[in-house]
Amino acid sequence: MHIVFAASECVPFAQTGGLAKVIGELPPELVELGHSVTVYLPLYKSARALLPETLTYAVRSITIPFQYYNRFAGIVDGGLRDGVQYYFVDCPELFDREGIYGPKDGAGDYGDNAERFGLYCRAILEATKQLGIPDIFHMHDWAAGMLPVLLRSTYYFDVALKSAGVVLTIHNAAYQGWFPPKTIEQMLLPWDMFTPDKLEHYDKLNFLKGGLVYSDYLTTVSPTYAKEIQTEEFGARLDSVLRRRSGDLRGILNGVDYAAWDPAHDGKLAAHYSAENLDGKAECRKDLLHAYGLGNVPETTAVIGIVSRLATQKGFDFLMEIANQLDERDAVLVVLGTGEPYYEQFFRSWAARRPHQVSVQVRYDETLAHKVEAGSDIYLAPSRYEPCGLNQLYSLKYGTVPVVRATGGLEDTVEEWNGEARTGTGFKFYGYNPQDLLGAIDRALGAFRDKDGWQALMRNGMAKDFSWKKPAAEYVEVYEEVLRRRG
Repeated sequence: MHIVFAASECVPFAQTGGLAKVIGELPPELVELGHSVTVYLPLYKSARALLPETLTYAVRSITIPFQYYNRFAGIVDGGLRDGVQYYFVDCPELFDREGIYGPKDGAGDYGDNAERFGLYCRAILEATKQLGIPDIFHMHDWAAGMLPVLLRSTYYFDVALKSAGVVLTIHNAAYQGWFPPKTIEQMLLPWDMFTPDKLEHYDKLNFLKGGLVYSDYLTTVSPTYAKEIQTEEFGARLDSVLRRRSGDLRGILNGVDYAAWDPAHDGKLAAHYSAENLDGKAECRKDLLHAYGLGNVPETTAVIGIVSRLATQKGFDFLMEIANQLDERDAVLVVLGTGEPYYEQFFRSWAARRPHQVSVQVRYDETLAHKVEAGSDIYLAPSRYEPCGLNQLYSLKYGTVPVVRATGGLEDTVEEWNGEARTGTGFKFYGYNPQDLLGAIDRALGAFRDKDGWQALMRNGMAKDFSWKKPAAEYVEVYEEVLRRRG
């Protein structure tokens, strides 16, 4: 079958989080299964820099109407990569900017994001009529949420598009695309769609909600998160919509690209190692400590690593509460990430107060991320919620034992260690109490002292297979179900 992917991010062209990796890694796996996949992306400045200086247009100009004016978009041919066809929606006045959703200085979102991503969705529908109408449109997150809305309203009587199915994947329900009510007119939609059972959400037009209502099938990125977002606690005020569509909602765990994340052949590491021969991990640990300026750390002292966006969602308020108690533990902490200034300052202050125990790099560096995964003994992810999470999957492959809060994909991918039975892959805590986090860290530090048991724990994690093969097959099952329903 032919599947069109629409998303606001995709490695290597544009990335702010895990969404970009999914869009970069899942389509080639679907091609391996014998399907045709096309990915449409906005032509951001970052994407343009990776394309040839002279752009090749598959469609020179598409007219996109708005309430009082028209805009014009071109479709740039990005060529084949790993068997996947890439096209870029080119509208320089909307996309040729430094940031994806807002300025890079973090000063909020662009004020015209409804217009930007509304045009993007409509341009895809028009482009497919010339470049190939798919069996399935596979939308991702709020920025693509207007496509199923348009497909089932404005384009309802378009014979060419009528039979296409739509799947929407929720990567993070907290990001929804809220816009003023007047946006309904800007998108040339009738006011009778601005109702609680359609697009209206607390007196805003909600792009993600529109996608939830008008798509044929919904998926999200882990089975536990699929259950969580149907509750008031995790549903970000869309839980009632998701409960109504529970029969069309499936959690499919994200995968990992082991071509890029495997300590046996990772070119970013000081040494290679595998479950059969762990010797190289000690060299990676030494290299990591050197990179972070932490010298004379005994082998008996655990290295705890964090690679994360520094935000409340990631549970760092819990970590703040137990920082003084962690100072007393036989462990050092290395941190890599950027995020909310409050937490950036917290980690900087902690490192200044405990320079021989805590070291922080407030930035993102892909090579250093690999070094943290390989050189740490323990990976810490105390997230308040986590739709899937990728770093705990990298950690398992790298023999770095995860300590996580049991939520979303963290719950689905980490099994509690049983020292007597030698089963399990990490340590989990369930409550919202910082002491529960400290208890999980202490259990990990206790297990670390048993070197034989620790190596068994490492190997258990390294034996797990979180490649894209199984998730890709599950997505194909969803596509086939949608086509079956549509007749």
